[in-house]
Amino acid sequence: MDLCEINFGAPAAERDVQQGLYDYFVESEAFTRVASGKKTLVLGNRGSGKSAIFKVFAERERIAGSVVLELAPEDYSYEILQSTLKREDEGAWAKHSAFSAAWKFLILILIMRELTVSGPKLKRGSEAKIYSFLRDNYRGVQDSPISMLISYLKRIEGFKIGSYEAGIKTRKLASLYKLEELEPYLSDINNICKNKKVIVLVDELDRGWDNSEDAQAFVAGLVQAAMSLNEMNDNLVIAVSLRQELYDNIPALYDDAQKYRDVIEVIRWDESKLLSLIANRIRHSFPKELSKSTDEECWNVSFVDTLQYRQTKSFNYVVDRTLYRPRELIQFCTDALEQTIERDAVPIDYQILSHAEMTYSEARVKDIASEFRFQYPGILSIFEVFRGRTYAFDREELELLCLQIVDGEVKTDKEAQSWIRGQDHELLIDILWKIGFLRAQTVGGIKAMRRSGSSYLGPHQVSNLNLAALSRFQVHPMFRAYLGMKESK
Repeated sequence: MDLCEINFGAPAAERDVQQGLYDYFVESEAFTRVASGKKTLVLGNRGSGKSAIFKVFAERERIAGSVVLELAPEDYSYEILQSTLKREDEGAWAKHSAFSAAWKFLILILIMRELTVSGPKLKRGSEAKIYSFLRDNYRGVQDSPISMLISYLKRIEGFKIGSYEAGIKTRKLASLYKLEELEPYLSDINNICKNKKVIVLVDELDRGWDNSEDAQAFVAGLVQAAMSLNEMNDNLVIAVSLRQELYDNIPALYDDAQKYRDVIEVIRWDESKLLSLIANRIRHSFPKELSKSTDEECWNVSFVDTLQYRQTKSFNYVVDRTLYRPRELIQFCTDALEQTIERDAVPIDYQILSHAEMTYSEARVKDIASEFRFQYPGILSIFEVFRGRTYAFDREELELLCLQIVDGEVKTDKEAQSWIRGQDHELLIDILWKIGFLRAQTVGGIKAMRRSGSSYLGPHQVSNLNLAALSRFQVHPMFRAYLGMKESK
């Protein structure tokens, strides 16, 4: 088998669809719960597979005859609204409830349009009523759906900052918030949904998100609207995916977590599922030869089983340099494959992996810094403090270094100083562990959760650790190559 024929797929699900995502998709328990409609708010870090779940879900529902709407980031993202609406510093108004109402209005209009997409022919009853309403009022919605959201927000915004008489203003606003314009047609939507399932998938519409009050209201309003619409009809499902760090950073959502807990699905992976993910992609490249091969056998088509480096299993070496996110595994394998093809070396061995790791590590360090730029601005400069050091620390060494960072004895950029200067050094240790930069040596019952040969765990392996009780730490292997870190003597 020629390694040049292997295609690990694209890191982004939107592009991966063209390369075989529907064929080699791994059906996880999370996918099953989302596809069943039991979970409608999907959380996960970047690259965890949220978009892949939605893509496969959408395709299967279309095949089953459901009406499926996919709201994509390039058409509905927050950055489109940034230059359109009055910002928070130009006049305060009830943004969360306004965004929620506007999102409900937009989603309902899109559903109504899709339910009558075939035009006036053969329409009667509920479909005819909806079609006539859209024809008379929203003929151009198919050309620019996001304009509906902006338009509705501006109507609310206008009343909020206008000079209308108080009583009139209150009545007009109440009408907008209650969606009275659409109220006569809600029963018609429900009538159609009795015989036709409608799925609306809203996938990461946070492009341009800047942690402002407006940005938070944009996302919080969307989630609130989706949760409300899901109560309309059992055959109507509005599912929303959101990056975990944004969810954690929006008080309106975090404070209301108890309201949504039963519908939240947090995407998590383990090593066996990640091996299946990459094995499926290798198997897809050689369907005849590998149709009956195990995941391990598929892996060993591309990679040597055991590396020269400490006689480590090659899959363990690769997966140890991820935070258990599919995109990371795909990217590392793809980088290694490109090195292999350039060097005409088969299969992939430690020399190839170590070269690919340099490029991969740099990209991932910068991606992680970008991912947490709103919660922890300038975090990259804190990573740089570790450059050239040994990657293993006992508690006393790590505490001293973190104390120097928060006291300003070790230089970091102004963004990092704005939130870390003067903080407790224990807080910094906790942050570095939570974002995956640090791993901690585990003790007691936690030992059962770690793989043989590895005594350190990160947040992607165990969600909670009492860090104060642990005495040994390591910088995660994913960061080490870029930061030029060394082994302890």
